[in-house]
Amino acid sequence: MKPLVILPCDVKQVGVHPFHCVGEKYINAVAHGADVWPLLLPAFGTGLDLRSLTGHVEMDALLREVDGVFLPGSHSNVAPSEYGGTPDPDMAMDRQRDALTLDLIRRATALGVPLFAVCRGMQELNVALGGTLTVAVHEQPGMLDHREDKSAGRDQQYAPRHPVDLADDGLLRRLLGVPRIRVNSLHGQGIRDLAPGLVVNARAPDGLVEAVSLPAAGGFFLGVQWHPEWAWQDDPNSVALFRAFGDAARQRLAWRKQQAR
Repeated sequence: MKPLVILPCDVKQVGVHPFHCVGEKYINAVAHGADVWPLLLPAFGTGLDLRSLTGHVEMDALLREVDGVFLPGSHSNVAPSEYGGTPDPDMAMDRQRDALTLDLIRRATALGVPLFAVCRGMQELNVALGGTLTVAVHEQPGMLDHREDKSAGRDQQYAPRHPVDLADDGLLRRLLGVPRIRVNSLHGQGIRDLAPGLVVNARAPDGLVEAVSLPAAGGFFLGVQWHPEWAWQDDPNSVALFRAFGDAARQRLAWRKQQAR
């Protein structure tokens, strides 16, 4: 039996119908890189979610039956209203995903479920725990433009863009064993105010937070702003991250089996 890992869905319009989905590259990286069973969790119809229907009871019951949570990236952004920001009418948002993931993060944190967050997922992590975001990093003085070139092909868009420096005492440095790596940066938003309890694990040359961990969670709890899922098998650092996440999920599965005896 492999560990079960939740991947929350985006809600995307296909024609006239909304569909709940997760990008295939995320599913592949979790299934094969972490060697776990990915379990796609719908964001619930028309904005309904477990929080509004039954409170924390059902969410906690679900999390007690799984071994990890993976928060994928997305074309959409966390709604500024979730962290007291200024609304942007041109911003792509997914309020149903917000309703699901922000509560999912808080409950996973409370229950000690291993968590790995990528890009939008790291931004959700920061907002869920009380932090804020900068809506357009590239518009801030002295900051790089971390967005992808939309006119380029996918391989070019996901190519390494800049280095990040890893904090000496961070979880990321312990996992990778090096002080600096190069990453593929494809995002417009970024962390402004770090949430209480989160610890910076990496920064870009402009100082932007590129990775965070939560030591108080007591296990694997990591968010990265880049995309390790892209061609993960060709990058030793990505291999190491997904393997470590899978190992944490296997440890939780063993613990759950022991508790069930």
